[in-house]
Amino acid sequence: MERCKQIERSIITTYRGKLWSKFIKALKEYQLLKPGDVVACCISGGKDSMVMAKLFQELKRHSDFEFEVKFLVMNPGYNEKNLDRIKENLEILQVPAEIHDTDIFEIAAIQDKTPCYLCARMRRGALYKIAKSMGCNKIALGHHFDDVIETTLMNMLNVGSFQTMLPKLHSQNYEGMELIRPLYLIREKDINAWKNYNNLEFIACACKLTEKTSTEDDKTSSMRLNTKKLIRDLLEYNPYVEKNIFKSATNVYIDKILGWKKDGRNVSFLDNYDSESSED
Repeated sequence: MERCKQIERSIITTYRGKLWSKFIKALKEYQLLKPGDVVACCISGGKDSMVMAKLFQELKRHSDFEFEVKFLVMNPGYNEKNLDRIKENLEILQVPAEIHDTDIFEIAAIQDKTPCYLCARMRRGALYKIAKSMGCNKIALGHHFDDVIETTLMNMLNVGSFQTMLPKLHSQNYEGMELIRPLYLIREKDINAWKNYNNLEFIACACKLTEKTSTEDDKTSSMRLNTKKLIRDLLEYNPYVEKNIFKSATNVYIDKILGWKKDGRNVSFLDNYDSESSED
């Protein structure tokens, strides 16, 4: 219990500016939490979702309005070692999470094509379903600032589209449910610093489909890891690259792009070109 108190104290002292303040700023700036909300804090077992759980617990102690937070671990089929590590950390951090078992890994593993895509879709659907059964109207995921800029760049370089990871989304399949990302403004390096400061060890990727590719060489083939490396390389070109990628998603000049999509419809700059005046 004493260790847990020390970990909690570090969030509002040593890492107040890096974690706590940015958590609160995201909640306010993107209106992620409202009075009466019942939030399912979704814990994967990694560092990001675990620190999110502790931030929510701290918020619950100091909030000036009523809301509920319930802690949820959706087990897609973790091996025994990883599941034990998750349970151990929940005990260390005093997070009262419900663990719900599923067979998502097994189902995804028998697919010939895009098992990772299917697994992600199934995991998200399972989270919504379980959270709704728990009486929640929102699920909170542990995506952070670095996830946001990496996703933005990955879409540009690999998909040929400009789209980012939004701080909140309405569910298309579960009426009344919403997804929120409270770590939206928090840097991954600061989460790692908090983890190391408190001598905590969390699971990384626990997917059974990728257990056989656990060497460093294999990991670097990951599209996201390659994007991380690219961003690090770009920092030598411009130290503000990370902030500028993030800022670009709120600084779009519609009259300076070739086209965009709206409600599934393609819009071109040519549509109103002859009826408008423009300048270089």
